[in-house]
Amino acid sequence: MNWSDYFKIAITALKGNRLRSILTLLIISFGIMALIIIFTCIDAIRGNITENFIELGAGAFTIQKDDGLRRRSSNKELEKISFAEAESFVKKFDFPADLSLNTVVDENITIKTSFAESNPNVRIEAGDLSYLDLAGKNIALGRNFTDIEMLNGSNVAVLGYDAAAKVYPAADSVIGSKVLIDGKKYNVVGMLESKGASAGKNDNFVLIPYTNARKDFDLSNVSFNIIVESSDPDLLEKAIAEAEGVMRNVKKLGALDENNFSIVRSDKLANTYLEQISFIEVATAVIGFLTLLGAGVGLMNIMLVSVNERTREIGLSKSLGATRRTIFMQFLLEAITICVAGGLVGIVLGLFLGNIIAIFVLKSKFTLAVAWVVGGLIFCTIIGLLAGLFPAYRASKLNPVDALRYE
Repeated sequence: MNWSDYFKIAITALKGNRLRSILTLLIISFGIMALIIIFTCIDAIRGNITENFIELGAGAFTIQKDDGLRRRSSNKELEKISFAEAESFVKKFDFPADLSLNTVVDENITIKTSFAESNPNVRIEAGDLSYLDLAGKNIALGRNFTDIEMLNGSNVAVLGYDAAAKVYPAADSVIGSKVLIDGKKYNVVGMLESKGASAGKNDNFVLIPYTNARKDFDLSNVSFNIIVESSDPDLLEKAIAEAEGVMRNVKKLGALDENNFSIVRSDKLANTYLEQISFIEVATAVIGFLTLLGAGVGLMNIMLVSVNERTREIGLSKSLGATRRTIFMQFLLEAITICVAGGLVGIVLGLFLGNIIAIFVLKSKFTLAVAWVVGGLIFCTIIGLLAGLFPAYRASKLNPVDALRYE
């Protein structure tokens, strides 16, 4: 007999035990489905992070206040970057690069329109004309600030996607409307595209000109960030070295003083997030392996029960000329077929449900976790092989005379 004959016999046996076969298949398929959903979402998040940081520019880095971990200074005033220091840096930094000043004014404010009022958890960001481009934030509707608005510190605002969704019933009612930001009236001139929460932040914020923030808000305790994007990515290291020297000069640090500010490269920040996701991925893979291993043990148990229930059938097959090899291959292929079929069902359901989550929740594109799809099928085959070996061996060793007399 060839492999196709063995396979036909196995399929016939599975059809004869439909309920048991379907229940066993579901055990495998739900395990694979859960894994594919998780890995599809992880790949979507990974893609979002990579895309977000690519938009920041390959030659971009941010100068910000010291995080306090490296430098244990008792004077917190030294750790922040004041507006005067940020402005001084911009004047002294003589390098081919684009610059942007920005800060977070407050992270717990309320915004209100004629339609609705938000919870007090909206973030106010203040920036200049270059901030949106250098921070990788894209305008979906409306426009950025104008030079005149920036110069005059006008009460204009660009809303993040989530912030706008909380206080407006539809996108077409956003542009040109009035919004109260912490009790102050602003004209809404733009709304940003959704970025989701993949890069550690969300779209629940409003952006105003920093000239307006300095006029209407108390910025004495806030620290400014300076985004620097080198015109030539190959000159990134030189740009960082130059920026460090200029900022040390602005901060009036001595030759032996440590930096009381941080320089964060966009690519290193992206790699940090990706490393954290990789850890989650490995942990999920281990959990999935153990889950499927448990399913394999369950399958082996079901196959052993099947051998007992089909003892007379095995004896009849042997009396009609079936060899030990035929019986062995029949039961082994039954186990493998159930696992592979369950894996295929799980993969299809996992990709479908995973991409629904990725597209509608994570705001990502269609994602196909090819490596995990192929790996899942291979793993299902191995589980089926291991789970079917002992039951198949036991079935093949049955004595046909004893098997025919089995009740």
